Amino acid sequence: MRTVTAVAHRGDPYRVRENTIDSLRSALRQGADAVEIDVRLTRDGVPVLLHDATLKRLWEQDRPLRSLSSDEVRGLTAGGVPDLVRALAATDGSRVMIDLPGADAAAVRRVVGVVREYGAEERVYYCAGAATMLAVRAADPAAEIALTWTTLAPPRPALLDAVRPRWLNYRFGLVDRELAARVHRDGHLLSVWTPDTRRSMRRLLDAGVDSITTNRVDTLCALRGDY
Repeated sequence: MRTVTAVAHRGDPYRVRENTIDSLRSALRQGADAVEIDVRLTRDGVPVLLHDATLKRLWEQDRPLRSLSSDEVRGLTAGGVPDLVRALAATDGSRVMIDLPGADAAAVRRVVGVVREYGAEERVYYCAGAATMLAVRAADPAAEIALTWTTLAPPRPALLDAVRPRWLNYRFGLVDRELAARVHRDGHLLSVWTPDTRRSMRRLLDAGVDSITTNRVDTLCALRGDY
């Protein structure tokens, strides 16, 4: 029987603030198979969970993350922004998809190094665009990669040869049965992001996707029982 992986986007953000420890734990309680987190570096090179380049949207502090030390981030958010090690500990035994917004090669090496030091390589996989995933592949030849792709034109064979992704990770609105069939025919698994309505989820399940990243993982977990 086909099993579709339910990935919780930044945790369980409709219940708990995104990219926090409580949000990750809530998502796992709802039945998520994996949690997706966004990781950036502080000024002193500590990987922490934050999607945006600043603390303004979530923490009402209009400060760029890269200008702050990890101690300053902790103080400004009352400890609400966890570092990657805390997130890996809180999700022990569960899969973690790490998105790397804005990461350069040095940042990628740092994040991959922390994952390796923690001993989480077997349950962590990475998603982002081509340049970032090339950096991940250089940092860890064995890393599991979900190459994020945002156009209907397929990735070039030379890029696929260099990145060696297990997954192609598409914006959900681009995906139909034809695209799913092509991805599978080319030897990849298909992941999509981020449908939040039952109608969209059902359409994607019918199309044959392998993984769905959503802000409403409880809804997805309830629906996939029919497939």
